[in-house]
Amino acid sequence: MLPGQQHTLIALITRAVSQVVPDATPAVTLERPKIAAHGDMATNIAMQLAKPARRNPRELAQHIVDALMAQPETAALIETADIAGPGFINFRLTAAARQAVLQVLQDEGERYGSQPANHQKILVEFVSANPTGPLHVGHARQAALGDSLCRLFTAQGFDVTREFYYNDAGNQIDNLAISVQARARGIAPDAPQFPADGYKGDYILDIANDFIARKTVKAADGDEVTATGNLDNLNDIRHFAVAYLRREQDLDLQAFGLKFDNFYLESSLYTSGRVEKAVQTLVDNGHTYENEGALWLRTTELGTGDDKDRVMRKSEGGYTYFVPDVAYHVAKWERGYHRAINIQGSDHHGTIARVRAGLQGLNMGIPKTFPEYILHKMVKVMRGGAEVKISKRAGSYVTLRDLIEWVGQDAVRFFLAQRRADSEFVFDIDLALSKSEENPVYYIQYAHARICSMLAQSAPTAAQLGSADISRLVAPTEFALLQRLAEFPAAITLAANELAPHHIAFWLRDCAADFHAWYNAERVLVDDEALKLARLRLAQGTRQVLANGLALLGVSAPEKM
Repeated sequence: MLPGQQHTLIALITRAVSQVVPDATPAVTLERPKIAAHGDMATNIAMQLAKPARRNPRELAQHIVDALMAQPETAALIETADIAGPGFINFRLTAAARQAVLQVLQDEGERYGSQPANHQKILVEFVSANPTGPLHVGHARQAALGDSLCRLFTAQGFDVTREFYYNDAGNQIDNLAISVQARARGIAPDAPQFPADGYKGDYILDIANDFIARKTVKAADGDEVTATGNLDNLNDIRHFAVAYLRREQDLDLQAFGLKFDNFYLESSLYTSGRVEKAVQTLVDNGHTYENEGALWLRTTELGTGDDKDRVMRKSEGGYTYFVPDVAYHVAKWERGYHRAINIQGSDHHGTIARVRAGLQGLNMGIPKTFPEYILHKMVKVMRGGAEVKISKRAGSYVTLRDLIEWVGQDAVRFFLAQRRADSEFVFDIDLALSKSEENPVYYIQYAHARICSMLAQSAPTAAQLGSADISRLVAPTEFALLQRLAEFPAAITLAANELAPHHIAFWLRDCAADFHAWYNAERVLVDDEALKLARLRLAQGTRQVLANGLALLGVSAPEKM
């Protein structure tokens, strides 16, 4: 059912309720029955109102139906309204109401499902890898979730910014520098002299060789660094290694087809004084205390649910890792992003209350729910029934580029976005490569390609399709497919509101199934010219919606397979 039709039906039901129960203030909702035979839409409004109105719910439902069907506007939308169970009202749409989606699709095309600009800004931060190595499969899951979510918000009319936060400060970066220094001096990863916490992947040797050769690297944001070749200067090595790996991660993201709008360096929070300013404000506001030489934040008193106070500055000096995060989110707020979403691994769960507590302690009017978080679980990669753990390039994990090289960008994007972020996920390489119904991305793309082939074979003109008599589309499988197409805008809204791109993946699978069921049940290229054109118009509408849906996941819609 199209959103406009839902709004109309809700208004008609509300008017009917006001006639039957004048004092009621109903909140009418519609849902699709789980069993198709029960109807196209249903409401439980009679059951909601029965107790306060002291009426039998089925008897009340019948009065509401009588008042509804007496309204002249209802006839164009509702064919039947039946009472079921304890008082549900099930509606069956008229054929014309079902078929109306094809005219909307013809008018809107690629814009179908999208909302006009709402002039609200959203910043989505994701991937945000330490520049210490190639992007791994966890980063890949963030990339798929984050980019899909950004596409969903854009379709809902938001002004979306994609941001990548580089953790280019701290112990891990120090370990990177001494690892490169060791390899540059000829120390192998398995040698006793190699740093205990060093990085052992082949990429470290590549960095070392380029540092010695005094190469120049350039990151996506334009930052350009030339190696000095001085192996005694760890700062030089650190600076070059970070720039090198930022460029490598840029190449990973390019292979994924992902472009960020902003790159933000953790180190800039220190050089700009933002960290010190945030800490001093928390001290001045009375939310800190000293204990055993350390500076603590009273997180338990700041209303964000933390179970104990947290150290901000360690006794030996240096800030704990959540402190720059507080300063970073102040920067987001001050840049006008009053809605910010962070996509991170589930191991970041403990930082949520701390960061929010720090923001509350600054007394800047920031909501307690800022920022929002999507925490994802890690990914296990399987091939030939066995887990794949090692990449020679990375040394100890499967990289994003490994996945893309094995199965292609489309499969990586779809597979990693098709499950809830907080669910465990097994990436089955063999399934991603298979050409079968079990491979969801193949199944959906095949439906799109089949339609393209059908249209190419029959070659109708745009005028012929536009004037096709869609009232001929009355077969049960046609009604089911029309209903699915009409639900696409609502599916986008649901996925955006719940921060859940997997809803689109499921919807696409269901749409492809409805298409294949129709295609197998009804011949399209029949002798009856009018019926053939009507069915080709339905096929073309389905093709457009499949393409629109795949685009929301960053997946291509091939014309041939």
